[in-house]
Amino acid sequence: MDIILIAATTVDGYIARNNFEVTDWSQDLSLFKKQTMGFPIIMGSHTFKTLPKELHGRKPIIVHRNDNPKKIIENIRSSKCFVIGGGIVNSRFVDFLTHIYVTPHPHIFGKGVSLFTNQVEELKLKFIKIVEHDVANGIIQYQYEIIK
Repeated sequence: MDIILIAATTVDGYIARNNFEVTDWSQDLSLFKKQTMGFPIIMGSHTFKTLPKELHGRKPIIVHRNDNPKKIIENIRSSKCFVIGGGIVNSRFVDFLTHIYVTPHPHIFGKGVSLFTNQVEELKLKFIKIVEHDVANGIIQYQYEIIK
């Protein structure tokens, strides 16, 4: 199974200014929807609370502090699933990831919630492709495979 971390970040690598921030970034939402439709999406309870509405067509899996990431993965019956944040959840699932899709947005926060809140070991990535979503506004997605 492919386990894909998908994230919109600032150019300097942040996913939010704080744990409860609701971003107004919308340039990549249609790409996110197209890529995640029909698949389970794994997120933390803070990320779930920031969603403006239910993500129809996807099975949300809300991860809590005491949940075991390995058991969650073992219970998924799909060809792929997506880890959509936040930084703590991304860190907890890092050992299971097979791919990372990152879409930088034209913002610089200087500080905030990192893509991985907890320290993670260096990841070796193999570039797969660039998805040109809204080139005129600089919205492109970088796709990588994680080399284990």
